[in-house]
Amino acid sequence: MDEATAFAPGHITAFFAPYPDSDPVRAGSRGAGLALSDGVEVTVRSMADGDTERDAAATGTADLRLDGTPAEMEPVGRVLSSLGVTAEVEVTSDVPVGAGFGVSGGAALATALAANAVFDLERSENDLVRTAHAAEAAAGTGLGDVVGQFRGGLPVRLEPGPPGYGRMDGVPARPRVEYVSFGELSTERVLGGDLDPVREAGEAALTRLMRGPDELELLAAGREFASEAGLLVPEVAEAVEAVEAEGGLASMAMLGRTVFALGTGLSDAGYDAQACSIHPTGATLRVDE
Repeated sequence: MDEATAFAPGHITAFFAPYPDSDPVRAGSRGAGLALSDGVEVTVRSMADGDTERDAAATGTADLRLDGTPAEMEPVGRVLSSLGVTAEVEVTSDVPVGAGFGVSGGAALATALAANAVFDLERSENDLVRTAHAAEAAAGTGLGDVVGQFRGGLPVRLEPGPPGYGRMDGVPARPRVEYVSFGELSTERVLGGDLDPVREAGEAALTRLMRGPDELELLAAGREFASEAGLLVPEVAEAVEAVEAEGGLASMAMLGRTVFALGTGLSDAGYDAQACSIHPTGATLRVDE
């Protein structure tokens, strides 16, 4: 097969308790989030014979384009290096990059699925998820998006890590989601700082959610977490308060200058919001009809 395309849903983390590890496969987080119908599509192409001479040993990819523009995505390069292949990679995203939608994790996961098909690697799904998760953890761009994007729905990470280490559950709901993004926020900077307050707030939020696991409790727990962990940025706080003034609930996407709400909360508050649904099945290969 010369090329293959895979899709990974965007993933909003409502709250998280980080558990980094020197072994990126064992690193991860506990928490909960939402897998979105808006997401990331990746096409992986095998290199022409003449192009394979280009040295891609440092990243595993000779050519990567993000929304048509040459770019670097370290987790994608790490996935291809781990799989032992060199490829051309085209990434397109429905959601903003660096704004709390798990674009890097989704790109890594979709790359793993597509590369497995192109190069006939015969890897299992769990193996590919572990590869993508480890690549993102090693790059410092996330600790929980990949497993949430693979599961789909409203995933709950009960124990940190990918299949074989982590443990998942979910909230049985499919709400309409609205979101507004005000820009990027550095995941690496937050994960490289003092994680104790974040972990404490994340554990409290998870305990709260599992006492009554529904979509409103997930959002309320995320709202409390954002404040308790000291992560709520001013423009997001203003939007959250505007939604609450209209009788709704909203919170901050972790980690980005993005506010999300269920139903029509942001539109009711006067924001020009994007709307999407929950992606119930998680990342998958695209199959031509």
